Amino acid sequence: MIKLIIADDEPLVQAGIKSMINWEDYNISIVGTASNGDAAYELILEHSPEIVITDIKMPVMSGLELARKCRDEGRKLPLFIILTSYEEFNFVKEAITYQVVDYLIKLELTPEVLLETVKKAIGRIPEEQPPQAAEPLNNIYLIREQFYTRLIFNLFESEEQFRAQAQNLNIDFSGEAYAVSYVEIRSEKLTHMSNSKQLNLYTSSLQMVSELISKYIPCHVLSLDTRHFCVIFFLNKETSADYKTLIRNTLRQVSVMLFNYYSVTIHASIGAPVASPLQMASSYQDARQTFARVSEESPILFLEDIAEDEPLRNVFNISLFKEDILKAYAEYDEKALYDTFTAIIELFAGQQAHYVQALDAASNILYLSLSLLGGGEQLISDIFREKNNGYRSLYELTNTEQVMEWMKLLRDGLCQRFTEHNKDYKNHTVIHVKKYINEHIEEKLTLNKVAREFNISPNYLSVLFSKNNDIGFSDYINQSKIEAAKKMMGEGDYKIYEISDRLGFESAFYFSRVFKKVTGLSPRDYINQNPQT
Repeated sequence: MIKLIIADDEPLVQAGIKSMINWEDYNISIVGTASNGDAAYELILEHSPEIVITDIKMPVMSGLELARKCRDEGRKLPLFIILTSYEEFNFVKEAITYQVVDYLIKLELTPEVLLETVKKAIGRIPEEQPPQAAEPLNNIYLIREQFYTRLIFNLFESEEQFRAQAQNLNIDFSGEAYAVSYVEIRSEKLTHMSNSKQLNLYTSSLQMVSELISKYIPCHVLSLDTRHFCVIFFLNKETSADYKTLIRNTLRQVSVMLFNYYSVTIHASIGAPVASPLQMASSYQDARQTFARVSEESPILFLEDIAEDEPLRNVFNISLFKEDILKAYAEYDEKALYDTFTAIIELFAGQQAHYVQALDAASNILYLSLSLLGGGEQLISDIFREKNNGYRSLYELTNTEQVMEWMKLLRDGLCQRFTEHNKDYKNHTVIHVKKYINEHIEEKLTLNKVAREFNISPNYLSVLFSKNNDIGFSDYINQSKIEAAKKMMGEGDYKIYEISDRLGFESAFYFSRVFKKVTGLSPRDYINQNPQT
């Protein structure tokens, strides 16, 4: 994967460049950003990038000085793309000599212009440069996103499991407190855009939000769907004292910048701060329920802003179904899924006056489905492909009965796909078990041993094999070993006891019994009837 660094002393420019192109489509990974030339040089030493996009004027060391320093050190890489203003045009001639691919005027910068220059840089990367092994960035990103999803939905089985995963992902939870915000992107033009354009707008907006908020408050931005995301704020002693003012001002500035760049704004609700990361689910639920009170007049609302005489109450406690949903998703259990979703739908039917809470509960289930199911985005999109706005049609519903119909469509679609998955999985597993048996035919094969190899229970393997094969597990092993024995007998180089021993039978006597059971002949009679040619 090609590595790229962005150097500019304006955070907004950094965020803009990051969001202009879907870099992964061109096998490019942004490995760092810097606000001055000296910091950019340190990143170059650390990451050895192929491309650097840098402002020509920066504090400490300018972009031009940075390019000159790399050239003077005899570096073939990185190649530089220089950002300039009109008044800096006189520097361009000098820049051309410093491995500079092109210069781009900031005020005229568009995604098309930037992409054309980046492609030009890719074409100039020296052929002798050894290809970089593709880094598993996508896998790491997805694992981190699933980790945070489990956190806000309280899906960890124990504190030990949470701590172990946090340590493996190198996520620091030593903060003073944590608060979760639920955010919706709003724009009049969203309803008139195609799904692909909505996705591009959302991705670009989310990238900018993440960059800008982190400049003011340590945070993690977690995507929920193509209109919603949440922000997990990591508060320290200084920021937790007046966290409301800090978060409110930050979100307001972000909303203004988003409007300036993409003509979208954000509405946000923020839950009460919690002391432990494992309590984030409580802050997230506070934010989700508070969001029902967000309006154009109050686009940013905290739980504490709700008057005490207006208590928030969610009549649909989806956490009661959390374990059942999690288990059904993990095991692709269509019956458990059907029963659990049906119970939730019946709960909605008994409380039809509570439309907002039903919509919130359905949204939570949608987010779980998108994040916890393999290929969740594509899977859910396929289920709702007949709807004009796909699964996002959920947000167009106006009453509880419509939410119930949406939930039924999700339930039935998932059950159908679970059934298909299980059929394919079972056939796939049996095929691989048979292959394993034949590749290890000379070993002593038992149900427990093979089950361990495939990380499934012996009982499940036995049932699976019987239902998806003409004969049972033990009979298949015996038949396979006897076929191997016939081949060895045909070669004429082995005595019967040697064949028995080589194929892992307990004794020559037991081998003879199995051989006769399978073929109808004793080993000696078989050899006599099939003399070596």
